[in-house]
Amino acid sequence: MADTKQVDETADAKQAAKSERAAARLARRISAFAKEHGGAEGQVAHLGERGARIVLVGEDGGWGDLVAPSVAVAEQAVGKAGITVHEAFDGEFAAKVRTGPYEWTRMAGIQVGGPKNG
Repeated sequence: MADTKQVDETADAKQAAKSERAAARLARRISAFAKEHGGAEGQVAHLGERGARIVLVGEDGGWGDLVAPSVAVAEQAVGKAGITVHEAFDGEFAAKVRTGPYEWTRMAGIQVGGPKNG
């Protein structure tokens, strides 16, 4: 019985270390995005088995996203990066996003006469 407990504790410690490294990598990327865009805000969304999506919106309207292995890792990463986190992607937060020609052609290219996406 004691051997099983020790193996479980070792596996838990390895998983915790792996999650910590993932959160640190994501936090560095979030911080780099914030620096490039004059600051940033974000929102964490659960993706199911895939993990969690971190949507970032810069003060200049630039946006991007990252995928974390879990909601807990995503929340840890945004905490380490020190950005403001919103509960939902709506209202004033969503209104900050600025899209350009690339996004318009990718999202609705065929419908608005843009190039085909394929």
